[in-house]
Amino acid sequence: MTDQTETPLFDRRMLEALVCPRSNATLRYDAEAQELISPTANLAYPIRNGIPVMLVDEARVLDD
Repeated sequence: MTDQTETPLFDRRMLEALVCPRSNATLRYDAEAQELISPTANLAYPIRNGIPVMLVDEARVLDD
């Protein structure tokens, strides 16, 4: 039995189907930060409870 308080891990296979909504570029998975990174758009999309939030308004602007 698994502990229900654990945060679900992001399904890496899903990454192959996702692209940045702003640039349509492929994304890089940052497991430590639980984000999908779009270097082209300079944005990081959060992953909450194992679900990527692919909204530009919810994305974090990457530091230069």
